[in-house]
Amino acid sequence: MIESWVINDDSPVGVSSETVLGALRSRIDSGQRETWLTSSSGRSLAFVTNTERAMVVLLEEEGDPGEHAVDPGAQGSSDGFVLSNGQDDEYSNEDTVPIHEAFRLVKQIVKTGSWPKDARWVVDR
Repeated sequence: MIESWVINDDSPVGVSSETVLGALRSRIDSGQRETWLTSSSGRSLAFVTNTERAMVVLLEEEGDPGEHAVDPGAQGSSDGFVLSNGQDDEYSNEDTVPIHEAFRLVKQIVKTGSWPKDARWVVDR
């Protein structure tokens, strides 16, 4: 079964691999830096950005610690990851990826349900 994905919002919006990046860019442009997507199988995909880097987390079910994209060897940390509740987080650059890479990862997960074969991620379970 191929999963379908929606952006969790007041009125959930369905997205495909062809439309998800436009939806993310539109949300970022309007100041929404945190986006949660839910699949038809109950999985969740979190995308939080400071507009330069992003944290991408894939959860199998509610309460799952999940798995997240990493950038091994990246130095320092970055702030400006503003959550929908107004909280401004700072993350190690190793635990985030450049935004162009985050877009590639999200597009692939929405398209296939899996990380790209060449992606780097850590299982937090």
